[in-house]
Amino acid sequence: MSKDYQMKAAINQKLIEMGERERLKELLRAKLVESGWKDQLKAHCKDVIREKGLEHVTVEDLVTEVTPKGRGTARRQQVVGTGQKSSCPCSKTEKINLVVQ
Repeated sequence: MSKDYQMKAAINQKLIEMGERERLKELLRAKLVESGWKDQLKAHCKDVIREKGLEHVTVEDLVTEVTPKGRGTARRQQVVGTGQKSSCPCSKTEKINLVVQ
């Protein structure tokens, strides 16, 4: 197991234990909707279907077309918390330990 994988697993486990994982997922969903990201991807899906024709497009085609755009637009919009204070109940030391472990 790689060190990166172990670190991600430890962070994920700690977030689950603290009950923060679900809260963070909901916050992310809300930010994506608020930013228009979801509507942009929906429109892109419709464009792909119009271009290829409903009979000639598969779910795999949509995933292949839309995934790179979705990841790129979410990064460009900086959806997650720029300039916002963290509401995580853990202290700064706990956050550092969480990442280091």
